[in-house]
Amino acid sequence: MEKIDFNKELKEYYKCSAKKVVECIVPEMNFLMVDGMGEPGASDHQAAIDVLFSVAYTLKFMVKKSPAAIDYGVMPLEGLWWAEDMSDFVEGNKSNWIWRMMIMQPALITATMVDSAMDAVSGKKDLPALPNLRFESFNEGLSAQILHVGPFSEEGPTVEKLHEFIQGNGGELTGKHHEIYLSDIRRADPRNWKTIIRQPMTILCR
Repeated sequence: MEKIDFNKELKEYYKCSAKKVVECIVPEMNFLMVDGMGEPGASDHQAAIDVLFSVAYTLKFMVKKSPAAIDYGVMPLEGLWWAEDMSDFVEGNKSNWIWRMMIMQPALITATMVDSAMDAVSGKKDLPALPNLRFESFNEGLSAQILHVGPFSEEGPTVEKLHEFIQGNGGELTGKHHEIYLSDIRRADPRNWKTIIRQPMTILCR
């Protein structure tokens, strides 16, 4: 059976240092996505995470048992965060935060396979967020990113460092604040949580 580690194959986008900000050009990739609004960790947010992982793991085992017989690890959870009034986001008015939770899918995954996985999941589990899940491409393009180590509540200085890098290198922030969660927060000590913070950007001048 062929085994593929997409975290290694895509390490430019799923691995970075906490010591410095780096630029990267993120290619178009396909994702399972669920959109919502409200505070991180609230019931709707957790329901979105539950359905994403349920479908992602169902797809993984479908591929493993298929004639292709490919085994791969499920990619990490990712989140886009913003607010209609960005002052709510900056000031931490979390009830007004808008989010899109996502898990990247390998190119071998098709929309038909996602539909089959959703049908399989619906027959086994009662997941209220399942009808909200969709399969869609996302092209982020030129971005800057850095690794944050520690609780989410202490991301502020890391985000500030990221923004200063972009602006100091003739860039402008575009798109949405993007987080990639590399740690299992149910088990890891919050002091050791690893989160890639990514910000899309455009270059105005060099």
